[in-house]
Amino acid sequence: MSQPYALVFMGVSGSGKSTAAEAFAEKMGWPFAEADEFHPKANVDKMSQGIALNDDDRWPWLRDIRDWISQQSQAGTSVVLTCSALKKSYRVLLEEADADVRFVLLHADREVLEARMEHRENHYMPASLLDSQLATLEPLEDDEPGVVIDSQHPTEQIIVKTLEYLGI
Repeated sequence: MSQPYALVFMGVSGSGKSTAAEAFAEKMGWPFAEADEFHPKANVDKMSQGIALNDDDRWPWLRDIRDWISQQSQAGTSVVLTCSALKKSYRVLLEEADADVRFVLLHADREVLEARMEHRENHYMPASLLDSQLATLEPLEDDEPGVVIDSQHPTEQIIVKTLEYLGI
């Protein structure tokens, strides 16, 4: 590895990003961050009210994440984080970080996503925003550094598939 990794577990809400990313970070001993923690209060308030974010809301948030990735990489640290990264343009911005940025798109059927969202506790993203996220999601393209994994697999299998993709 020529420079530290920034492994971004991405996808819509309810796809299992946090579960898989935390498990991967623990296995590798890499720091973990939730992109949600980088949202300003105004964004959290909007989503809590069931209002979807727009690009003007997202760009400063994504730049903060990119800058955090670069800081960690410059310190020689690989990181794991969650970020919806729904649009290719968002992922392109994250790839500007001074790191080997890779994406793991966790995919599941809408019914599975909705059930997961309805049964989780202490999360501000209501299930009513799922359709908005699904409509916004631009799948990874062949020219992007990433892999698509079915999030209905057990977490350990997601980790194995991610390690295989990274070649480590």
